[in-house]
Amino acid sequence: MTAKDYSGVYVVGAGQTTYEKGATSSVHRVLYEALRAGLDSAQLGWKQVDGLAVTAFVLPPDNVTVLAEHFGLSPRWLFQGLYGGASGIVSMLHAARAIQAGDADIVACVTADVFDTARHNEMLDHFNAPVRDYMAPFGFGGANGTFALHTRLYMERFAAMREDFGKLCIAQRENALLNPNALFKKPLTMDEYLNARVIAEPLGLFDCVMPCTGGDCVILASEKVTEKLDVPPVRILGGGEWHNYPGDDIYTLRAGWEKFSDRMYEQARYGPDDMQFAQLYDDYPVMEFIQLEGLQITPYGETPAFIRETDTTVRGTFPINTGGGQLSAGQAGASGGMIGVVEGVLQLRGEAGERQVPCQRGLVSGYGMVAYGRGLSCSAAVLGTE
Repeated sequence: MTAKDYSGVYVVGAGQTTYEKGATSSVHRVLYEALRAGLDSAQLGWKQVDGLAVTAFVLPPDNVTVLAEHFGLSPRWLFQGLYGGASGIVSMLHAARAIQAGDADIVACVTADVFDTARHNEMLDHFNAPVRDYMAPFGFGGANGTFALHTRLYMERFAAMREDFGKLCIAQRENALLNPNALFKKPLTMDEYLNARVIAEPLGLFDCVMPCTGGDCVILASEKVTEKLDVPPVRILGGGEWHNYPGDDIYTLRAGWEKFSDRMYEQARYGPDDMQFAQLYDDYPVMEFIQLEGLQITPYGETPAFIRETDTTVRGTFPINTGGGQLSAGQAGASGGMIGVVEGVLQLRGEAGERQVPCQRGLVSGYGMVAYGRGLSCSAAVLGTE
């Protein structure tokens, strides 16, 4: 049975803070700046917010309730993101359901983190009990070590080459050069990619994200609120989430998108061939390959051929991570799950500047909560102007 769609709910604002290297601010300050940017985009005031969804790894011991107090808000609906890089989209989908149910009219979904490389690595050693107790004591190399195994498995199973991952990274860097908020400012060549310092074989330096400080926000509103706003609305046409899939294979090359993507496209009334861009969760290039397959953009195991044949820059036939993604714009911790949503909304509103692509609909995807051998949570949504 097809799940209820997300009609009557609109994304009316999107904001992003400056992305910076190093832990330069408090996470409360960055969350505040992201939320302010989102509200400015929506032409809404702070006191109008009656729902708040927050995701930030370094927020504890505070939580979303304490943050509402910190911001002077009195929400009637709250959400705390607990799914790593899947949380941004999960929060948006749950907020949409709350608005449909009448539990809120205006929900701010905000993510942020304050990281430098040392602080990021320290967090990973205590990310959850399996990592803390069974991996960190043996020097597992953090997420780099885990996803090096995924990358090697994908290469061996599907005859993927490092050049295939490199082509995607180079295209994202080209997109990032058109994004004034991206941390990487220089083009990336294939020679530089292939000969970069090895991090965890077969991963090199440019296969890995740069931890940074930053925040992202989208504002959702009910139809009755949206009708009064002079902003270009974006619809959530379809969406879904899945967790711990498959439960019996810790090093799977699947993560759950294939479990709900048919239903998502049925909700959206568009199929994978109708998507005009994809904003993928790019902690490592191999996970982009797996998302493209789980979301039915490419057949299982055939992404290497797709990447070889397709221009994925903003000038190409299927743009991927039009703002550069985390690999070239930066990974602000848990905000990595929202950077693609904000970019997708900006594209659909026609506000992406030099990197603007012609579009009426596209995909956004999230992934996160790495445990013993893989991420445990995935999410995705189809956004559109219809």
